[in-house]
Amino acid sequence: MGVLTTSGKNAALDGLGSTFYAALHSGAPGAAGADNELTGGTPAYARKAITLGAASGGARAATTQPEFDVPPSTTVSHASLWTAATGGTCLATDDVTSEAFAAQGTYTLTAFTLALTDPA
Repeated sequence: MGVLTTSGKNAALDGLGSTFYAALHSGAPGAAGADNELTGGTPAYARKAITLGAASGGARAATTQPEFDVPPSTTVSHASLWTAATGGTCLATDDVTSEAFAAQGTYTLTAFTLALTDPA
């Protein structure tokens, strides 16, 4: 099996485009990325636009830190990266530092990196 070079990884990641949306989850997002996405609240939870820099070293890192409205009685434990504000295709998921919200609050996604790694 061929393995992408760093240049190949960078080209593949940059080829994903430039419009992305981050989502938050209260549990594992699952294989398709849609499980446990937050809903509800006042103001209501919604996916937020996020900007990723150009790929370097086989990874693209967020250059913005979106802030989300989080409904009460929710624990944020995961984040995901999507191609659309609603619906769309999930491109990646990751664990985040877990934070519990007893009341309505906000969560700032301070880091998200999309990386291509070599098979083990």
